[in-house]
Amino acid sequence: MKEKFCMGQTARTRMRLDALPLALLLLALCGCGSSQKVRADDPSSAPRVAVVKAVRRSISNTLEIAAEFQPFQEIDVYAKVSGYIQKLYIDWGTHVMQGQLLAVLEIPELQQQLQLDEATVHRSEQDLARSNEELTRAQSSYTVTHLTYTRLADVQKNRPELVAQEEIDEAQGKDLEANAGVSSAKDAIAGAEQALIGSKASLEKDKAMFAYARISAPFNGVVTKMDAYTGSLLPAGTSSNKGDEALCRLSENDLLRLVIPVPERAVAGIRLGQPIEVTVSALNKSFTGKVVRYSDQIDMDTRTMHTELQVPNPNYEIVPGMYADVKLPLQTNANVLVLPIQAVQPKGTGEGTVLVVNSSNRIEQRNVTLGIQTSDSYEILSGIQENEMAVFGEQGQYKPGMLVVPQITQASGAE
Repeated sequence: MKEKFCMGQTARTRMRLDALPLALLLLALCGCGSSQKVRADDPSSAPRVAVVKAVRRSISNTLEIAAEFQPFQEIDVYAKVSGYIQKLYIDWGTHVMQGQLLAVLEIPELQQQLQLDEATVHRSEQDLARSNEELTRAQSSYTVTHLTYTRLADVQKNRPELVAQEEIDEAQGKDLEANAGVSSAKDAIAGAEQALIGSKASLEKDKAMFAYARISAPFNGVVTKMDAYTGSLLPAGTSSNKGDEALCRLSENDLLRLVIPVPERAVAGIRLGQPIEVTVSALNKSFTGKVVRYSDQIDMDTRTMHTELQVPNPNYEIVPGMYADVKLPLQTNANVLVLPIQAVQPKGTGEGTVLVVNSSNRIEQRNVTLGIQTSDSYEILSGIQENEMAVFGEQGQYKPGMLVVPQITQASGAE
């Protein structure tokens, strides 16, 4: 019996020893769970999270279109009369003012024509003076002959026997002849006056042509190309022949054009005088232009409207040919609640979710209603209040109810 008892006691001891590892494992698992719970509720061990505040500001939905700067006007400067370049005052890149002398042409035949015109005018003036003298002589002769005829006619009327009819007829003929001489002298004066007017007009025309020997700038601009130099023969650029050689190319660069094709959906927001932001990436700088004209018609092929902006360039910083990004505001809302796009998870049209850090520093998931979307922000119509904090950036690692330590960050593009 004693041996049986010892064997039973040994079996029970072995069973207790076999159950000991299982108990220790359960105890360890319970201890681990308790320890993890303590750490989750401990603010010192809570993860730090970047947050942004919901703020109120103006927000604009913009459309960016790339465009190329063009001179406000650009022309080839031609000579109006044919001649050789005698003096040249410009070269590539010369900045000129309106009316500034560009070149002087040598035209010897036109100078000779001017001398001939001046001589013709002088001769016409002398002819007119001679005609005036002839009129004076004719009028004097007429006065004497008419007086003689009148006296003889009076004598014949009162004393017919004293004057023969032959004398009366002769006096009357001389009177008519003298009167005709006066008329002829007046006609000669009229002809001399017309000749003088014609010679003066010819002189003025040739003077105007000779003035074209001095080529001046029609507007403020920059010489962007030279086609001729001193001694070159410039043909008169008065025909439609495109082969005529020009003196230079002149561009008005202190005021530039930007031609942009505005899509149909943005046409309604375009208005004259509207300020538009223009960014030139080559200069890393933004400028302000304004809408000055548009076609007011949709191109049926491209579904766009031809629109022109003017951009002042007084310091010639922008060079024609540079590219610019034009930001067209499609819609602008003022004083609205805004969050960066990195803080919003869109779910569909006009809807999204936001992880909000509440006053207890715990995560809350909110459904929000969205308005305008820009390249960096959303307009929040409802679901969050001003100055509430939203998680910024990656949100998959945070769960509702989780304790966090918020750190306010400044989102790029926020005002």
